[in-house]
Amino acid sequence: MYIFGHRFIKSDSFYHIACIEAIKNTPSSSVLYLEFSEDNLDIIDFINENQISLALGVSNITEIIYASSLGASYILVPSELALSAQSIANNYLFDAKILVRIEEESEIEELALLGVDGVVFANAVVKINS
Repeated sequence: MYIFGHRFIKSDSFYHIACIEAIKNTPSSSVLYLEFSEDNLDIIDFINENQISLALGVSNITEIIYASSLGASYILVPSELALSAQSIANNYLFDAKILVRIEEESEIEELALLGVDGVVFANAVVKINS
């Protein structure tokens, strides 16, 4: 299980961007994070054209499918979608890892038992301004 942002487990951060210009303010080889939105398709295209790792936040099953098709390396889902998202990812052999946003360590056990690929604490997502 991947664990991002835990206080005693070293991990990469996700750099939350809102525009293409903000990418220049991120470290090289970083994972860029966006919330899925049709308005962000130009940013997603730019990220893919430049072979940058992408994490997409989604809110429903359809967006999970879109995220995989758009080349996301990580798909961040709310906990209520965890089981469905992981089942879909396993069934369709997604390259992307399913990650669940969590706030408490106690959530790790439940998500591990569901077979979810990983978890993300809030401090693993760094907001980048342009």
